[in-house]
Amino acid sequence: MAEVPKDQAAGLRDIHQAARPVKVIAIASGKGGVGKTNVTVNLGVALAAMGRQVVLLDADLGLANIDVILGLHPQYNLQHVLHGEKSLADIMVSGPAGLQIIPAASGVKKMAELSPSEHAGMIQAFSELEQHIDVLLIDSAAGIADSVISFSKAAQEMVVVVCDEPASITDAYALIKLLSREHNVERFHVIANMARNVQEGRELFDKIALVCDRFLDVSLDFMGIVPFDEDLRRAVKNQRSVVDYLPRSKSAAAFTHLAKKIDFWPVNKQPSGHMEFFVERLIRASMEASDL
Repeated sequence: MAEVPKDQAAGLRDIHQAARPVKVIAIASGKGGVGKTNVTVNLGVALAAMGRQVVLLDADLGLANIDVILGLHPQYNLQHVLHGEKSLADIMVSGPAGLQIIPAASGVKKMAELSPSEHAGMIQAFSELEQHIDVLLIDSAAGIADSVISFSKAAQEMVVVVCDEPASITDAYALIKLLSREHNVERFHVIANMARNVQEGRELFDKIALVCDRFLDVSLDFMGIVPFDEDLRRAVKNQRSVVDYLPRSKSAAAFTHLAKKIDFWPVNKQPSGHMEFFVERLIRASMEASDL
């Protein structure tokens, strides 16, 4: 049998890699101020530092701040994609460890008021991305806005960030309740942020789990904690991720530990039947599996 030329073989491998299913993770919180965006950014940097190809979507569409947290100055954002002026690939900017970021607009009311059909169009636009991607992290807006619901339903995994505040716990439960009862999201992972120790984080999780077990039919997983850490505050003030800026800090170690857990989560290779990110890759993977 004739050999395939090396350049052609490499090209075929690249095409196959680019078509592989993507691990899509939405990260949300019931209320603002719990450090959700910082958690998302640092998980993204930690995964990228492990050699994964990671894209981070700033899905707080009208109040974006990932660029601020990382000291970036993107020329374009999702508003330009929505207007048809740019593609998603055009607006991507590079962050620490090769993390790729899709920035949103800040202070643009219309972006915060997009309809569910416009959210669906944005989700479909991800099918145009041709590069190899291992993980898509979605930094959702706080609360239960339409965008949070749309992006959470379109993701494969759901992470909820909580902290030791009654409102954080109450609002996290409200978010889980809405997504499970009205939108059939059944599996949630919980991260306790700014916890003094693992025991405190576990107690926060137990408070949510107790109510969920009583009133909801959901699966809850305690991922772990991010400890309260002055080094993390220093990183924020310097507009850096703590994983990149102070890699030996307690919080950086925690983010790396959590990223390793995420890395072991299986990639969904079957379309769910509803709107989701990279659905064409899922359909292709499903067809390839049925041919085996």
